[in-house]
Amino acid sequence: QVQLVESGGGLAQAGGSLRLSCAASGKIVSMEYMGWYRQAPGKQRELVADITSGGITNYADSVKGRFTIGRDNNKNTVYLEMNGLKPEDTAIYYCNARGEARPTFWNIRYDKWGQGTQVTVSS
Repeated sequence: QVQLVESGGGLAQAGGSLRLSCAASGKIVSMEYMGWYRQAPGKQRELVADITSGGITNYADSVKGRFTIGRDNNKNTVYLEMNGLKPEDTAIYYCNARGEARPTFWNIRYDKWGQGTQVTVSS
């Protein structure tokens, strides 16, 4: 099966930067969509940014101009470069990936989430 492993979270000061990575492993045939979501305490999970296999990106209004999403298709990895961090960016950040895998003899669709990585921004 497909697994996602996130890294790069931690503590930053307001105005600082962090870089998140999410590496996918398994019998991956395609990774059509990769995205970063976040969930702050007491709030619903929300989209931060996503990117298609063709490189089309989409950002939440709250992070436009500060965050950049990118992917390395050869490594099945998606990145989130976060600059100009604000205390309101504090949340658990989750990676999501969708596509097709071939665990046995035929392709199946997958929609996987990572375990989450904590990002804390102090004022």
